[in-house]
Formats: sequence, C-alpha cells, structure tokens
Amino acid sequence: MQWLQTATVRVRLILMALATTFAALLLCAGAMLVYEVNAFQQSWIDDMTTQADILAVVSAPALSFNDATAARQNLALLQVRPQILAGAVYDAEGRLFAGYAQSALATPVFADRPGPLGHQILGDRLHVYRQIMDHGEKVGTVYLEARYQVLERLASYASILGVVLLCSLLLAALVASRLQRAITQPLAAVTAVARDVMQRRDFNLRVPGAPSGELGTLVDAFNAMLAEIGRRAAELQDANQTLQREMAVRHAAEQALLVADRRKDEFLATLAHELRNPLAPIRTGLDIMRLQPNNAVSGERARAIMERQLRQMVRLVDDLLDVSRINTGKLAIQREVVDLKSVLNDALEIVRPLIDLHGHMLAVEVPPQPQPLPVLGDATRLAQILSNLLNNAAKYTPRGGRIVLAAAPDEASQRLLVRVQDNGIGIAPDMLETIFNMFAQADSSLERASAGLGVGLSLARRLAELHGGAITARSAGLGHGSEFIFSLPLLGQLDATPDAARVVAGDGVHHRILLADDNIDFVSSMGALLETLGHTVLVAENGAQALAAAAAFAPDFAFLDIGLPGLNGYDLARALRQLPPLQPTVMVAVTGWGQQKDRQLAFEAGFDQHLVKPVSFEQIEAILQQGGAGRRSHRPQP
Repeated sequence: MQWLQTATVRVRLILMALATTFAALLLCAGAMLVYEVNAFQQSWIDDMTTQADILAVVSAPALSFNDATAARQNLALLQVRPQILAGAVYDAEGRLFAGYAQSALATPVFADRPGPLGHQILGDRLHVYRQIMDHGEKVGTVYLEARYQVLERLASYASILGVVLLCSLLLAALVASRLQRAITQPLAAVTAVARDVMQRRDFNLRVPGAPSGELGTLVDAFNAMLAEIGRRAAELQDANQTLQREMAVRHAAEQALLVADRRKDEFLATLAHELRNPLAPIRTGLDIMRLQPNNAVSGERARAIMERQLRQMVRLVDDLLDVSRINTGKLAIQREVVDLKSVLNDALEIVRPLIDLHGHMLAVEVPPQPQPLPVLGDATRLAQILSNLLNNAAKYTPRGGRIVLAAAPDEASQRLLVRVQDNGIGIAPDMLETIFNMFAQADSSLERASAGLGVGLSLARRLAELHGGAITARSAGLGHGSEFIFSLPLLGQLDATPDAARVVAGDGVHHRILLADDNIDFVSSMGALLETLGHTVLVAENGAQALAAAAAFAPDFAFLDIGLPGLNGYDLARALRQLPPLQPTVMVAVTGWGQQKDRQLAFEAGFDQHLVKPVSFEQIEAILQQGGAGRRSHRPQP
C-alpha cells in the first residue's frame, strides 16, 4: 500500500469512489444471490408439489380400480418435464403401484415404502411425497424426484451480477473522474501556489478562481494567509533594514566618537606643546633683559622675540575663542559693503612676517585699479579668513617656496573667487575634506615642521559660510602643492566712494520681510543684507515677538525658524494664518530638518515653502524673485 500513500489526490478520490461503489454493489449482489436462491428453491418446491398434486388427482381412479397401466400412463406424462427424473405411485398400504424414470437414466431404485409427506432436498435432488385422496379417503401416495439445479442457477445469476458489477464500476470510475475535478483542481491550484511561494519567496502570489463551499473557504483562507505572511515578511524586512541602518549609524557615531576622542587627545597635547613653545623664548628674553639690563642691542632683540611669540600665543587663543563663539552662535558679523582689495591688504599685513620668516616668494594677482571688488561682509573677519589661508600655505610650504594670492570676479556665477596657491607638501586625496574638520592637520606626526592647533582651516570655512561663501581645497596629491578657493557673493560695481554705495534688488521690487530666528547672528546678518537690497525687514528673536508685531507689519514674506523658543514655528505659522493681513503672505519654513515628513508637517502648518539650513542668500533671493506667484508652488500634491 506504499504506492497509495504517494498517490495524488485525484487517484485517491477515484479509488475511494470505486471502493465505495464496489462494496455497495458487492453487498447488493450477495443479498440478491441469497434472495434468488431462496426464491428459486421455493418456486421449484411449489412447482414439484403442484405437479405431484396433479398426479395424485389423475391417479386416484387408477388406484380405485387397481389399474396399474393407467397409473403408468399418467406417470409417463412427466417426460415433458425433463427436470423430473423419476416418479412413482404407492397404494394405500404403501406398496409400489407404478413407476416412471427418464429414458436416459438407468432404472431407478424406488423405496419399498413411501417416505414422509412433504419435500426433502438431498444433494442435487428434490424428493416430494403427496397423498392421493379419493372422496376424502387416502388411497395412495405420489412420489417425484427432480433435479435441484440451484448451483447452475446461482452461477448463471452470479455471472449476470458480475457483468452488472463491472459495468457499474466502469461507470463509477467515469463519473468519479469527472466529479473529482471540482475538488482536485482547487487543491492542485493551492499546491502549485504553495510550491511557487516556497521556491520564489514571493508572497504576492494568489490562488486564482473562487470556488464555492468548503473549497472556496479554503482558497480564501489560503490567500488571506499569504497576504498576512507577505505583510509580516515586509514588516520584518523593513525592521531588519531599519536595524541595519541604525547599526550603521551607531557604528558611524561610535567611529566618529573615537575619532573625536583621538583628536581631542591630540589637540590637548598639541595645545600644551604650542603654548609651551612661545613661553620658552619669552622666558629666555626675560632672562636676557634681567641679566643684561644695560645691553640695548640684546634687550631689543629679546623684546622682538617676545613680541613675536606673544603674537603667536594671542593668535592661538583668538582662534580658539572664535571657534567657541561660532559653535555657540555668539560670533557677531558686522555686515557692510567693503572692497576686497583693502581686505587683501589687511590680510597680507598680518601674514607678511611669517612669509618673510620662511623666505617664501609671494605673488598677488588682482584686477588693476580703479576696478574695485565689492562684497558685503565683515572686513575684519574676511581678513581673518584670508590670513588663515595664507598662514596655512606658509606653514606647509618648505622654505623658499612660492605662494600665489589671486582674486577675480566670476561673471557666470556672480561670485568673487579668491585663490591661495602654494607649491608645498600637498594634500592626499582622502584628506581634502578632512582638513576642514576641527583640530585636523594634514601632518600630525611628531616630526612635523609646522606649528598650529588645526583650527585655522575649520575657522576659515565657518566664517566664510557666515558670509554666504564657501571654501574648497584642491591638490594633485602629496608633494604637488595645494590650492584653496574662497568664493563670496559679488554685489556689483561700487560708486566712487564706498560709503555712497547702494545695491538695488535684481528685480527692482522691494518687499516687506519678516525674519524670525533665535540665531541672532544669522538673522541679523541676513536682515542687514536684505535691507541693503532695499527691502523693509522686521527681525524677531522668538515666536511670541514675531506674532505680536506681524499684524501691524503685514509682511509680504515671512521666513520662520521651526525651533523657536516659546512658540515654535509650526504654531506660529498657524497663528499667523489666522490674521487677515497675513492671508497673502508667503511663509517659508527655515529649519535643519529636511526629511519628507518634516516638509509635510510644515505644509500642514500653513507654510508655502521649505528651506533646509544652512540657507544661502541665493535661495532667499530666488523666493523673493518669485513673489506671490511662487506661493504654495512647492507643496506636495494630495
């Protein structure tokens, strides 16, 4: 029966139908055979009994008149019944009176006396004894012996039932093969889909069709199970991806913390070293002045050394303080229109002693007079940016090197480009961005020839960004020198006197602008720049202050920080939208959060556009140029 366990559902259903049909037909055939045997026996006995009664009636006169010949003639009539093998007539005393036998048989041996009345079956013979009555008086007995062909009748009937049984089984097989499709086809479809799901891991597969009844319920439940498994598999995959991203972020954060910790240690060691270096010459100079108070030449040399080392210490401390102010948002930028040529001169004055000390050749390339290079910014901080770049070039260029300072406007981008080139030690490709990190140095070995804390480039880039500019580094590799490019927005031509310089907005339209940000440096500098372009600007340091002044000011544009103290930007935008004078105002969210959900929150709060910090002046200028036509143009479609 091993093959039955591996057979398909279709074969099993057909076999089940055939087995059930066969069992039912076999039971019916047995019952019919039993019934047929009993019916045959009863009918044959009745037939022989009737035949005996007829002989008894016709033989009564022969017995009454003792006419044996007439009795034999009556018995001879039995020859028309070939199933009757013999017959006899006994007189009243039980003596054999006349006998009969089929001609094909041998002369039978009749009993001397008749047996008991009735019938008796012995083997394949049926014996019948009946009384012969004449006027109510017994005159004799009739005896008949006939074939009892029950086995032949049974075999014949069984053959007929066998043919019927075979035909019934064939018909049942045909019907079952047709009917099983309604069951096996949905099951086969479920099996096929389950196999494909296991092989392809595709939980989007579904069993087609919609049968009714229990199979329909099974198909629906299987499809629902696939959908649930697919949903949970997708959730598990998303969870795994989220976990992997979080692990990657944590790993990156851990690595960043390790790097920061290492840089902190390096910075502290470098700070101690750089602060001690100037102290040693200063102490030596004091000793010289103490031991040789009357030697003017030695005293002058000692004072020069002490002043130079003191300037170095002051520069180190100033850099550290400026970095701290930028990180805490406390560095103030005084914006005004200045000529970059004067800024270049200030920067050169600062670094000239260092360049001369190293014996470098300096080449300055700027547009010839009287063409000015007007920029908007803090002259002192701009000079600090350029002096840091020049100082960096001087430190990392071997003695007697060449440094080029070039400044020229770029008409395509409307920006001023200042380039500081050197033929020094160069920068490795993987360090072009790293050198702008805090406390990072291109050469961190103990044998490095240059001094410094590694904050100059980082400070220069941050100061440049506060001015709306940028600093990038280029180098062909170690030993091939380096180039630093400082780009700054160019305002246009100045008048004869810088104090009379005025800058007009590009589209000639002036707007009323509300700026709300708790970063005082950013909002003050941006407000000053917008006022320079002819706009009317209202600056607010928190949400409550902006809300209190907004209705009376009625701004055309409102640039609102999201992380405002007290009243955040979302709530402020909702409150401003409730004010009738601010219905046409274009409100712009200015925030450090830039994901899609953050944009959606801003638009739901009533903002028309969304800017991600750091925000450049070009972005604000583009929004102002769009005017009211740009309102809600950046909202996502529902």
